[in-house]
Amino acid sequence: MDSVRVAIVAESFLPQMNGVTHSILRVLDHLQERGDDVLVLAPSGEGASAVFPLPENVSGARVVRLPALPVAGYPNVRVAFGMVPKVKRMLRAFAPDVVHLASPFELGWRGVRAAHQLGLPTVAVYQTEVPGYAARYGVPFLENWAWQRVEAIHLLADRTLAPSTFALNQLRGRGILDVELWRRGVDTVRFHPAKRDAAWRATVGGLREDGRPVKIIGYVGRLAAEKQVEDLRALADLPGTRLVVVGDGPLRPQLEAQLPHAHFTGFQGGEELARIVASFDLFVHPGEFETFCQTIQEAMASGVPVVATGRGGPLDLVENSKTGWLYSPGDLKQMRSYAVDLLGDDAKRAAFAEAAHRSVQGRSWRSISQQLITHYEDVIARRPAAVAG
Repeated sequence: MDSVRVAIVAESFLPQMNGVTHSILRVLDHLQERGDDVLVLAPSGEGASAVFPLPENVSGARVVRLPALPVAGYPNVRVAFGMVPKVKRMLRAFAPDVVHLASPFELGWRGVRAAHQLGLPTVAVYQTEVPGYAARYGVPFLENWAWQRVEAIHLLADRTLAPSTFALNQLRGRGILDVELWRRGVDTVRFHPAKRDAAWRATVGGLREDGRPVKIIGYVGRLAAEKQVEDLRALADLPGTRLVVVGDGPLRPQLEAQLPHAHFTGFQGGEELARIVASFDLFVHPGEFETFCQTIQEAMASGVPVVATGRGGPLDLVENSKTGWLYSPGDLKQMRSYAVDLLGDDAKRAAFAEAAHRSVQGRSWRSISQQLITHYEDVIARRPAAVAG
């Protein structure tokens, strides 16, 4: 297929930066390079435009906003509303060859039904374990309902793409059979061990009593309930270390109180993020609901070994006793022991760091995005003609 018209129904998008938005932006770069026509349907970002202008075009794609309301307690996350007929009119007017549903849940549920009614092929990218968030946000009774929504979306889609074997098996176990593995790329030029900055390390960590540099334990991600950042308290008192928390979110004030000696940088991106990550001695991610965990992959590209929970996406990314350690979910004593193991042995940590860096080479966004085009072509071939209804 020389070119394709793609409608991307994005559950979240700029100005909110997260794993979903990041993946969409990299895909848009590739589609622009190919010369494809792209429409993005996304929630409005009202209230954010004063500090982050909302573009009408991103990487050659036209962005159309749908009315959205902020999530209680998390004003930067907005949920789009509106009926299926409105989304259907937008899709009919654009006449895409394929509809790409990015982490679909609310807007994606409307999008998949609208596309189905129009006879348009759909590729649904499973990226957020929304049902698992229910207990973390104090509403465990919504978990079954959320799974019913997820199942309904992906059963209606022509193909589902999962970012990890854990997510793939999770979906197949719920009766969603047309699932393929589609991982995420990483920018191995931007995230590289050469970005390590001794001056930044000295400013943030300083020196121990014996004159040696303080070891820096880093975390990067949203400061929200599902990330379980509070579990880092198990590492906060390790001698000769400094905890650095990169990111922002509704729990930042609470976490600053719980981790009073940690250094909070706020949200970071671009070269500054690459410099900070490469300057870590160890990357720790405690979240149990990661379908992939892009920040782990970026840390590994930066030559930083990882300690992460042994559930979800990290199972595919971290190789025990080679690139890092995976601890049993909830076992913070084990997490601490693994951190001590790597921080206390410079030679071992260096070997893990080199192996981590090697393990992610070749995972370019170009190759990952080209795999996505192949999935587009497959579902388009199944439905050669769309109806006009």
